[in-house]
Amino acid sequence: MIVLICGASHTGKTALAQKLLEQYHYPYLSIDHLKMGLIRSSNTALTPMSDDGELTAYLWPIVREMIKTAIENKQNLIVEGCYIPFDWEADFDAEYRAHIRYLCLVMSEHYIKTHFSDIKRYASVIEDRMDDSYCTMEGVLEDNSEMLRMAKQYGVRYVLIDDRYEIPFDMDCEAAKS
Repeated sequence: MIVLICGASHTGKTALAQKLLEQYHYPYLSIDHLKMGLIRSSNTALTPMSDDGELTAYLWPIVREMIKTAIENKQNLIVEGCYIPFDWEADFDAEYRAHIRYLCLVMSEHYIKTHFSDIKRYASVIEDRMDDSYCTMEGVLEDNSEMLRMAKQYGVRYVLIDDRYEIPFDMDCEAAKS
């Protein structure tokens, strides 16, 4: 089983991946770790501040082939990051898609405005964000609004985090489509 966890920054993708690792013992791949490894090893001219579209175009083909390899080897894997394109299904035939569960995390405007201090407080719950100064309420609102728009446009599964931070997810039945 492959689990893809997408969403805007600060939505809890890494925390959910860690929770699933602990519950199901599936390893997970942070696309951010892959990105930084490729950048730090000088295998790309891209930087951490490069456009998300450019980073997705560079990283997704690598991640996509890793997913195919895991499926072919009957291995489980959780992949989390914001560099999973909304049209990811187009890159896999039905045989591969049968082994993939996808979830996009989106925080509502209401949740962000009423829980922004919590969002900031939990930003480093799994990995240390050395510089989180770019995390502003306006930025988080904008990113999540765009994520919700794209999730609806592409008809992908998403969880809208609204009143409380709850992410219902079951490996067998996936998250309910919001």
